[in-house]
Amino acid sequence: MTIRYAISDTAVMTGRVLKQMLRSVDTIITVLIMPVMMLLAMRYVFGGAMDLGGIGTADYMLPGIFLYCVISGVAYVAWRINSDVQKGIFERFHSMPIAKSSILGGHVLVSVITNALSVAALVLVGLLIGFRPQADLAEWLLAAAVILLFTVAMTWVSVFFGLSASSSEASGVFSYLLMGLGFVSSAFVPVASMPAALAAFASYQPMTPIANCLRQLLLGEPAGGDLWLAIAWCVAIAALFWALSLGAYKRRMR
Repeated sequence: MTIRYAISDTAVMTGRVLKQMLRSVDTIITVLIMPVMMLLAMRYVFGGAMDLGGIGTADYMLPGIFLYCVISGVAYVAWRINSDVQKGIFERFHSMPIAKSSILGGHVLVSVITNALSVAALVLVGLLIGFRPQADLAEWLLAAAVILLFTVAMTWVSVFFGLSASSSEASGVFSYLLMGLGFVSSAFVPVASMPAALAAFASYQPMTPIANCLRQLLLGEPAGGDLWLAIAWCVAIAALFWALSLGAYKRRMR
């Protein structure tokens, strides 16, 4: 019975957050349109100036755009959560006879849903501009699982900063740091093309194995160690920030 009520309450909270998101033109532009525009820019503006080792521009860059898409999308989770905190809405929910897990659960589910739609839109546009995946069904499923894990991990990072930030405007600052990590990785250019010090940093930060394994899976190549590194990084980040988020939530509700 408790589980049934928790699922029902989470569904209600998810619907509430979805309605908020659909009313925000800015959110829709950032989550759906900006990643597509970035993909088009990388393909037609910068693609011709890059040496990608014989791999097509769209084939190489799309996995990196996936990461950019998720990072930019989860920033709104922090903004919405912090807005609820600042307005006292979390306290009101906490005083109601609802499953407390649903309060954050709704935000997390909306993040997963909206980012999945964004990634699907990117795949469709990518196919139109030259993306030619060689993955079989198992590799597509593995790639989807990695993207899902990455989305969950980044969402919990966003939840933590949303609960911890002093204002809604400051809550999304973390996303710029994550985007910086994305650009200093193999997401958009081969690590070997970077200066030695930068290449060493890029090789050992989480974005590189995640981008590499997605690229390898979608091109039908063996993902090898990058797949396990990507999963390990995503699970570790998700677990760490889930624990930090619960601690921040409990402090807010005191």
